[in-house]
Amino acid sequence: MAWVDYTYYKKHEGETPTAIREGYYHNLQQYTAENNKPSSISTKTAIAKFIFRFGRRAGISLFIFACSYVPFVGRLVLPGASFYTFQKVIGFAPAAIIFGTGIFLPRRYLVIFLQSYFSSRSLTRELLEPYFVRIRFTKDQKRNWFFDREGLLFGFGVGFYLLLRIPLLGVLMYGIAEASTAYLVTKITDPPPTPAQSDGFAASQQQWANKHEFLKLNLREIDKQLRHKRFAETPPNTSTKNNKN
Repeated sequence: MAWVDYTYYKKHEGETPTAIREGYYHNLQQYTAENNKPSSISTKTAIAKFIFRFGRRAGISLFIFACSYVPFVGRLVLPGASFYTFQKVIGFAPAAIIFGTGIFLPRRYLVIFLQSYFSSRSLTRELLEPYFVRIRFTKDQKRNWFFDREGLLFGFGVGFYLLLRIPLLGVLMYGIAEASTAYLVTKITDPPPTPAQSDGFAASQQQWANKHEFLKLNLREIDKQLRHKRFAETPPNTSTKNNKN
């Protein structure tokens, strides 16, 4: 994140302070994972929740896969699961096309298709974890945060998921994915306030403020300064301008 801020200020050097965004790294590095970690949750409880969450997903996946072998209706199970999963991400019409195509595809291709989606989603959540261990969201707030950005996060995650599967090159791509995630955070969130002013900030981030403006940009305008919502009325912080680290 320090590198992203440094590069941004270097690129926009000489512009008026009101024309550039506030920095992310300076305030984010003041949030520590240890201080933000809920003390009421023990390690055993966290492990139990982790096992339950992934065990539940594995159980549902096995159940759906088993249902796909049921005579007559089994052929519709995996296409139906694909439709249900993707209509929330890419919309009804594209999901309907996936459903119609899936009816005629062999079962193994649909399994690979769904596996790629869920694996890419898990990868994206893993890459974003450093942000969420600092900016504390409630369970509902975090769900809303991901839901409002689901389509973009899917496109971001699936590309890196496929690259990570390339032998040898995949190891190198993970570092690029981490750096790209830091850049992504500056596009889909507002600059964070200091910890002392952070009450209510997580709640304000559930909706992506400049979503429609960003999605209308072409690739050449990807670094265009968009309107960011200021959570606290403080002067723009450009202290990372001369601090690469």
